[in-house]
Amino acid sequence: MSTNAARDQGLSDRQYARLAQFRYALRVFLRFSEEAARVAGLTPAHHQLLLAVRGWDDETGPSIGDLAERLQISPNAALELVRRVEQNDLITVEADPDDRRRQIVGLTRTGSVRLDSLTALHREELRRFRREMNTLLDELER
Repeated sequence: MSTNAARDQGLSDRQYARLAQFRYALRVFLRFSEEAARVAGLTPAHHQLLLAVRGWDDETGPSIGDLAERLQISPNAALELVRRVEQNDLITVEADPDDRRRQIVGLTRTGSVRLDSLTALHREELRRFRREMNTLLDELER
């Protein structure tokens, strides 16, 4: 896109530079998260699943379909992921007492401990990331 076309879109060259930096910072954080999961003996997908289960805001717990939506994967992929993580004794899968067709996912003690450890690593990185994001977002609005 030419500079004139960019201006026609309402963004300055400086704003495009900040947008590019924003995308780069996102990728750096995601790479950190993926590597931290691997060091902890988890795949990034396993870590994301544990986080989605722990972060679910309904005390009943998420279903396989809920997790598919949260992780932005197909229901079949979510089911396979849940099965793999369950085999590692990180989650439990039980029938929903109100609807036996639904399966509800919860963390095991082992899963909770592994997630807590990873979350502690992420907190410091998130503090750094937040400062950088705030600066970039402020500059994008100018």
